[in-house]
Amino acid sequence: MDAEKIWEPTEAIKRGARITAYTEWLERQRGLRFSGYDDLWRWSVTDLEAFWASIWDYFDIKAAAPYQRVLAERRMPGAQWFAGARLNYVDQIFRHKTAARPAIVFRNEAGERAEMGWDELERQVAALAASLRGMGVGPGDRVVAYLPNIPQAVVAFFATASLGAVWSVCSPDMGQVAVLDRFRQIAPKVLIAVDGYRWGGKAYDRGEVVLELLGGLPSVEKLVLLPYLDPAADPRRFPNAVAWESVVQGTSALTAEPVPFDHPLWVVYSSGTTGVPKPIVHGQGGIVLEHLKLTALHNDIGPEDRFHWFSSTGWVMWNLQVAGLLVGATICIYDGNPAWPDYHALWRFAGEVQTSFFGAGAAFYTSCLKTGVEPTQVADLSRLRAVGSTGSPLPPEGYRWIYDHVGKDVWLNPISGGTDFAGAFVGGVITLPVYLGEMQARCLGAKVEAYDDSGKPLSDEVGELVCAEPMPSMPLYFWNDPGNKRYLESYFDTYPGVWRHGDWIRITPRGGAVIYGRSDSTINRHGVRMGTSELYRAVEDMDEVLDSLVVDLEYLGRESYMPLFVVLRPGTELTEALKARIKERIRAAMSPRHVPNDVFHVSEIPRTLSGKKLEVPIKKLLLGQALEKVVNPDSMANPGSLDWFARFAEQRAAG
Repeated sequence: MDAEKIWEPTEAIKRGARITAYTEWLERQRGLRFSGYDDLWRWSVTDLEAFWASIWDYFDIKAAAPYQRVLAERRMPGAQWFAGARLNYVDQIFRHKTAARPAIVFRNEAGERAEMGWDELERQVAALAASLRGMGVGPGDRVVAYLPNIPQAVVAFFATASLGAVWSVCSPDMGQVAVLDRFRQIAPKVLIAVDGYRWGGKAYDRGEVVLELLGGLPSVEKLVLLPYLDPAADPRRFPNAVAWESVVQGTSALTAEPVPFDHPLWVVYSSGTTGVPKPIVHGQGGIVLEHLKLTALHNDIGPEDRFHWFSSTGWVMWNLQVAGLLVGATICIYDGNPAWPDYHALWRFAGEVQTSFFGAGAAFYTSCLKTGVEPTQVADLSRLRAVGSTGSPLPPEGYRWIYDHVGKDVWLNPISGGTDFAGAFVGGVITLPVYLGEMQARCLGAKVEAYDDSGKPLSDEVGELVCAEPMPSMPLYFWNDPGNKRYLESYFDTYPGVWRHGDWIRITPRGGAVIYGRSDSTINRHGVRMGTSELYRAVEDMDEVLDSLVVDLEYLGRESYMPLFVVLRPGTELTEALKARIKERIRAAMSPRHVPNDVFHVSEIPRTLSGKKLEVPIKKLLLGQALEKVVNPDSMANPGSLDWFARFAEQRAAG
């Protein structure tokens, strides 16, 4: 049965769309005409050099040196983009400087309000860059941050990037184990951190955690302390520390260091099922092009917009929120619990700051639906024209709730992509209709297909989401990954030369897409991905726990459910008190988002003959697939362990 059309753009919307302006430019400047979006998309993934050159020219990339060729090698991995070009991400930001509107509008749950103009943003970035330079930071050095979603995080990122140094950030709700697992891999020179933060009406002092981070990061030569929780926090408590205020004083001129197109911009982290988190390195030029394309052409954001996407700094959507400044928009950032004091909090914020584009994780909208939130009764949303969703699949009832309770005229734009390439594979096109439960289109330049197990493209059937052609924002490499071993295993071991993303997808006959959740065992809770190995490290460090297995049963149309199965030391009972301690250990080591829904006691964890935990087969079993189709007992070290999980799956299926 065909999906219901739930929104149709007006002719005025089509005429004013940024993608319309781009296609008109292609006709004027390149002599190219397209019969519709699908025709445009096919050109963009066939003639890669012409397409990405058009993005460079259309957005008039500011470069200190021109490129010699768009794509030197058309292969994955290893594609070489825009060789010879020298540029800096920060130059693309401040070309939009204006006194007509602020760069950043900020609120937090404690009631703090701030606006930062473009001049002040540039002044602070220049001052901090000069201070970092004085600390010995130069091109290629790593500056890491333990900061929430506040204007100072944007300043710190821009200052780092302007020097050609490499940025990396973790949210302060992440415990020291998770943070050290990330930052230790990249040996940072400077750490910028807050003393604490507030969440859900409670204050969380992170002073002891910062001390532990310093102790675990011997490469750090200087700490910059931002007193966010306690204005009187004294940096002298920490070794080699200076106060934030002292490093953002002054009126130095901002000079951005021109770097090669593929010079590292940041390290972000995406966790698999084994080992420490993957430290993914993205290049300055690739991120500029991907984020301009996504922000302007797919999210339809421009200088007159006020753009908000709720995120922590630990989620790649923070990076995409900041990208609003690449097109001159005002970014509206909120720090706090979106459900405190109730689920109206973000909507009140959106009304107060007059957001025109409001984005959040799909779980936020489904929570609003379940708790009876009525956004228009608490906020003036008259300026809101677009609503974005990502992080997990938005079910059809989420679409209906947005149109019934947020606004029948808003454009709903769910997107799906990943930390791995800091962009979207599937997203919105404002000139197309919105169909219930379906994302509008595959993004320009992203040759996304649904593959079967043999690598054959599928039409209108569920398959593995792959990208069959390279994109400029795909990782340069993983930090400290000899021979690209982890990089190749992460994306190219299933279909050589083709990027396998780890999602189930169906491409509809009209060119839209439906995402059905993760096809691997990575935990994807509220859009923030964590590897199961990180959770195991936290849980199995407890004396009572001998072994464990976790599965994230996210799937389209179902509420996310994540059970944890534990093998306990003989004589130990899984009491409510022990369950609470297990959950608290996970909360402290990882984040509140990754606390399991339930904890169960089992006698054994199913393992392969080589000792690997059977995460994916158990996940498939609990999602309803037959046991004989998901695992071969002959390949197991302990096939008898499956009996308990089979019974559990039957009970779960029975309700």
